[in-house]
Amino acid sequence: MVPVEVRYRQADGEFVQTTLDRVVVAEAAAGLPVRDFRWHKGRKHYSGWYYATTGDRLVAYESRLELARLLLADFARDVVSVAAQPFQLIGDDGDRRRRHVPDLLLVHADGLVTVVDVKPAERAEEAKFVEQFAWMRRLCSLRGWAFEVWSGADPVVVENVRFLAGYRRPQVVATELFDEVLASAPTQRTIGGIEKSLSGRQSVARIRPALLHLVWSGALTADLSRPLSTRTPVRLTEGAGR
Repeated sequence: MVPVEVRYRQADGEFVQTTLDRVVVAEAAAGLPVRDFRWHKGRKHYSGWYYATTGDRLVAYESRLELARLLLADFARDVVSVAAQPFQLIGDDGDRRRRHVPDLLLVHADGLVTVVDVKPAERAEEAKFVEQFAWMRRLCSLRGWAFEVWSGADPVVVENVRFLAGYRRPQVVATELFDEVLASAPTQRTIGGIEKSLSGRQSVARIRPALLHLVWSGALTADLSRPLSTRTPVRLTEGAGR
């Protein structure tokens, strides 16, 4: 079998040309997008940069769907590194020569690596993408990596995570209230209950951002299957730490 070529870009901007079996995951995960992003007036795609608390870095995205997957990866407790457009793969697929840049590379706390292609459900079923994804899945299996085709998730969960992401930076919340919020959680069952229990000493305008940050960071666990409200169940997360 002819080795699959891989090209990726290190954090210092230098390109690395290697083969799939020699890719240094830590370098690719900490690197820059392998291809440049282009913005111009009238462009149909929705592109930008997202600040990820996972890795404390900016991560690029090229569509709202990619941004949604990126938000979920940043929120995930077991993801320790996220990279966008992490590398280009070049190799033979039967009698065809393929070149492909996946959308995301996720590294998990247990060492598992997941390569993600984001594609709307209706397009993911097109023959050309079905074949491309099958090729990607075979290549990833050679390295013991997982491969994921992501077309969306429960919209309520996605919107809840998007909302919580507004409180992901500790610099914008009253971190000095964390201990009080966490101390109240064992005796209060809802977001509103925690806020009410502390309202005699602190304003809700200060309590709520701190509480929501603790949900984002994983110190508190909330029911995200329904829209967030004061009635949302919340509890201390066992063994939390991030």
